[in-house]
Amino acid sequence: MQPFIRNHQYNLIKKQIELLQRTCATVADPKIVASVRSNIQCKIAEAFPDADAAAREMLNRGSELSTANECQQYLAALDTVRIPFEPGTEQQLKKLFPKIKKLKLPEIAAMNMRDLSYLGWTDIAANKQFIVYGLDDRLAGVEGRITPTNKKGACFACNRQTEVALFTAIAKSRPAHASPDYYKAFGQYMCIDSAVCNQNITDLTALEQFVRQIVK
Repeated sequence: MQPFIRNHQYNLIKKQIELLQRTCATVADPKIVASVRSNIQCKIAEAFPDADAAAREMLNRGSELSTANECQQYLAALDTVRIPFEPGTEQQLKKLFPKIKKLKLPEIAAMNMRDLSYLGWTDIAANKQFIVYGLDDRLAGVEGRITPTNKKGACFACNRQTEVALFTAIAKSRPAHASPDYYKAFGQYMCIDSAVCNQNITDLTALEQFVRQIVK
């Protein structure tokens, strides 16, 4: 089977399967368990509106599981059909940030690209965070300054309580006849650790909207 599951979709499925496992282990009422199974099947199906028959059959098996061992085996099977993030070459990444003469890239070779919805890293010395995201079939790069909060908060991208920083980026577009000093900045509270964010993210809508308003 061709890979068809993106990272955020896999995270969603994993979250639902973990919920089902806990329900089966702690709830005795078969009607409640059946309701949870039905809801899980619907949520997973909604995440794959374009899935073909083979993919749907594989996805539907998730709502039929019961034991921890079954869930682990199922998630392992899904892992083989995950779509890896494509970060491009080192040269392509540098072209996304042309104003950064000495861009410090992360160790991409050490990363599992199937675990990424976006490539993100922090340059602590420069107090900057970088995001590379696939937007409209091309890579888009966003750089922003970070202001650590030194506490947990809700990340706008993954919607989880994690250690966050205020990520502030300047939009690239400028209105016609704008003054030389014109700029428009957008800020969001985001996970300091992009690996944690990528593990939690289940919906790309907020992240994509943010990237789009910066690069368009």
